Amino acid sequence: MRKIKGPAIFLAQFLGEQPPFNTLAGICRWASKLGYQGIQLPTSDNKIFDLERAAASQDYCDEILQTVREFGLEITELSTHLQGQLVAVHPAYDKMFDGFAPKAYRNNPAARTDWATQQLKYAAKASARLGLTTHATFSGALLWPTLYPWPQRPPGLVEQGFSELAKRWLPILDAFDQVGVDVCYELHPGEDLHDGVTFERFLAASNHHPRVNILYDPSHLLLQQLDYLAFIDIYHNRIKAFHVKDAEFNPSGRAGVYGGYLPWQERPGRFRSLGDGQINFKAIFSKLTQYGFNGWAVLEWECCIKHSEDGAREGVEFIQEHLINPTQTAFDDFAAIENDKDLNKSLLGLLP
Repeated sequence: MRKIKGPAIFLAQFLGEQPPFNTLAGICRWASKLGYQGIQLPTSDNKIFDLERAAASQDYCDEILQTVREFGLEITELSTHLQGQLVAVHPAYDKMFDGFAPKAYRNNPAARTDWATQQLKYAAKASARLGLTTHATFSGALLWPTLYPWPQRPPGLVEQGFSELAKRWLPILDAFDQVGVDVCYELHPGEDLHDGVTFERFLAASNHHPRVNILYDPSHLLLQQLDYLAFIDIYHNRIKAFHVKDAEFNPSGRAGVYGGYLPWQERPGRFRSLGDGQINFKAIFSKLTQYGFNGWAVLEWECCIKHSEDGAREGVEFIQEHLINPTQTAFDDFAAIENDKDLNKSLLGLLP
């Protein structure tokens, strides 16, 4: 067993136009003062991090690392959530997701997909230059509009959808494999990879590619009413990244898992700041430690009630309190006796 690293923080929800959130140095100084030891770095804002430049220049990556380490921090992973979403977009969502791409690629789905694919390949090279071994992203979605089977899905639709999704991702996965970096898909509603079954479908469609792994975020599993602890038992070998995000599901007589188009504050299922929701993080940290997870515990703040800076400040202490220093001995080692094969045979009744 190994101790989980942390606390770390995903910066995507904190970037902004005002100091300290508008420069890498500023936001690193802020995170460091709160007590964070790591940052998960988004790659969709060139003012903070230029992904294409990082893929091409070791000097640039060294400058980034110097800035981050100046404040006592480490980069946990790069994130391409927005670009990963654009690897596969159903036409029903074209207009809504166009804003994730530069203006030059909008209203042109094929060009947008090519751009997103290249972004992921840049992320592979940049991750290697930064000395990272894991990467955080979304899978995108071709099948999401058919999630509920009415009208009935035509035979073969699901299989064909996952086949196409894997076809788009395999060149990306190979690029990550060449540099020894795991791709960790955040299993998330709106993505074709949103639970264990869909992850298994994609894993099979990609020929069990060794770089297909999971970013474990229990909040999305709770809101789907999955057993998020049993999930760890089943998939721990593929869990390589971890978002520490809380949530709650309060059954309602008016709305259910789908939420009835209600705003977040009125939905039965809501994201909350750490400690304000229902997720059993003591059990999660115990299971991940038991299974030898050696990545980072990364706060992702998405609370619909509490201010983001309060959530970030409280999250440091919350994660620190849940990190487990794993035991190196068994509790009953004091009663151990030496290995004696003859004694064992005697105890088993095998000696004459």
